[in-house]
Amino acid sequence: MSEDSAELAQFRADVAAWLDANCPDEMRDGATDHDSICWGGRHFVFQSDAQRLWLERMAQRGWTAPRWPAEYGGGGLTREEDKVLREEMARIHARVPLFSFGLMMLGPALLAFGREDQKREHLPRIVRGEIRWCQGYSEPGAGSDLASLQTRGVLDGDEWVINGQKIWTSYADQSDMIFCLVRTDREAPKHRGISFLLVDMDQPGIETRPIKLISGRSPFCETFFTDARTHKDNVVGEVNRGWDVAKYLLTHERAGVGGFLQTLAAGRSLAEILNDAGTLDDPVLRAGAMRCEVDSLAFSLTCDRYADQAKAGHGTGDASAMLKYLGTEINKDRLELIMSALGSEATDWEGDEGIAANWLRTKANSIEGGTSEIMLSIISRRILELPQ
Repeated sequence: MSEDSAELAQFRADVAAWLDANCPDEMRDGATDHDSICWGGRHFVFQSDAQRLWLERMAQRGWTAPRWPAEYGGGGLTREEDKVLREEMARIHARVPLFSFGLMMLGPALLAFGREDQKREHLPRIVRGEIRWCQGYSEPGAGSDLASLQTRGVLDGDEWVINGQKIWTSYADQSDMIFCLVRTDREAPKHRGISFLLVDMDQPGIETRPIKLISGRSPFCETFFTDARTHKDNVVGEVNRGWDVAKYLLTHERAGVGGFLQTLAAGRSLAEILNDAGTLDDPVLRAGAMRCEVDSLAFSLTCDRYADQAKAGHGTGDASAMLKYLGTEINKDRLELIMSALGSEATDWEGDEGIAANWLRTKANSIEGGTSEIMLSIISRRILELPQ
């Protein structure tokens, strides 16, 4: 940790004092497993009063979205202040108060493309965890070639009428709203004629069906639209120019997937896990743990660097593919190491939240947000500029 300026040192002292006074003891366990995360939304059931109180207190300060503008409910912090906040939270092993696709994906897109009324309507509710969003991008015939999507929208008076199907819509069955790519001009070239719509999930025209995974979990869903409706004002950006918004959001999704995987890995250190398992003396496992922790630290610093570039207006761009790929590989390596360290104990299923289930779930990291093969192709062609 570099030495703080006098002003930043005072900010650190204020943050530390506030966290010490306001973070409930139950929220100081560093837990990052799926069931310990607060997802927010109309239907979210808090694990405890402490979890609810922690979200409310952090949201009141805007610290669920520390670097978003204060006028939209965010914390308005600088990059340096945000880093201090994260460091002080790590000091007391505080849980992340809220995780959501609204924070990770939709919010940045609204800040870049949304109208002022859209920002003021949606961003504060995202910060407070009142609405849970899901993403309607991929379709059965439009995965990596996303611009081939066929879900269509037809303007009927003041509303868009939507028909079609999306797939791999994570947590659609638990979400309140969906941000969705819809073809609104069927005669235009495939990258044109697409609009970015905000749609309420609570209506008869939308049905979700969970997709069962080998891990036993079902975060992914199929989503069916049958004459679903949304007001014409719920277009983000320009009508038929949704691909511009989609490309911007994809960079945040890919970078966000990598960052989220690091959040999940930020609980107990591998040294602690190996020590509890009695395998810390194994030189192969110990070396693997050291390598994984160093890679995680390097990745975290790289994410900070690109976050600075994005804040300066340069965006993450194609580097988001690199962040997504690295986050995926580090998370897979981490769970592989834990499986090896725990041996037969790791095979105890423990419902959907055992080590084996988490290990199996990492395999999906290589697919969601763009496959690892697609990410490597982007890295080779657009970052390394290798010949095709």
